[in-house]
Amino acid sequence: MQDLGDARPVATEGPMAVNKEEMYKLQYNDVVDIQIQTTSEELNAIFGISVQQGQMAMAGVQGANNGGDIFFMQGYTLDEEGNVDLPLIGAVNLLSLTVQEAKHKIEELMLAYIRKDDLYVRVRLGGIRFATLGEFVFNGNHTIMANRVNIFQAIAHAGDMTPVAKRHEIVLVRQYPEGTKSFRINLNDKRIVESEFFFLRPNDMLYAEPLRVRELGAGVNFVQTLQFTVSILTAALLIINTVN
Repeated sequence: MQDLGDARPVATEGPMAVNKEEMYKLQYNDVVDIQIQTTSEELNAIFGISVQQGQMAMAGVQGANNGGDIFFMQGYTLDEEGNVDLPLIGAVNLLSLTVQEAKHKIEELMLAYIRKDDLYVRVRLGGIRFATLGEFVFNGNHTIMANRVNIFQAIAHAGDMTPVAKRHEIVLVRQYPEGTKSFRINLNDKRIVESEFFFLRPNDMLYAEPLRVRELGAGVNFVQTLQFTVSILTAALLIINTVN
């Protein structure tokens, strides 16, 4: 996080202004945790309140211990049209809604069955899911049980990057309602905390390209490659000298 500087003025003293990202809007393949609780025992039985809460509590403890993706099994996944299928209510479209807007929409649909004062609805993202490829210690799909995860936390969760990773040119592939876009991010620039890419979004993918030294030799850096090359040349000269 260096002060690389450019034409845009940047504060050099005091705390940096962290980007306050606009509220995330749900997209297809997102997993949401929806809890509906009422004062009606009949409605609670339909939604499986007591059983669901017990399972979520147990799964939460186990998931925290072994990194399991509990919400994928217990939560609701938005289909390709952005719908989730809820008991009693049926299909509810949550596409392009914030978590708070989704909560209000489900509350309005539930008012057909119970008074607002007797209803409790909670909607939240089922963790942040992302993937890492390339020069990371641990590649693959990852899930962090949190509402917000910044890019450095995601890299740490993947075991950091290898010594030959291009830290100045990380590729971020992000899903938008209109399609998928890719961006190149310089982790060496401290202004990343002010950008829209500081906080990861669900289904983001990070790709770390290798430095050219990986292509030039067997070492993980130039010094190791030079040592390897000198060793090969020394061995070759010894063989030639012995033959002569």
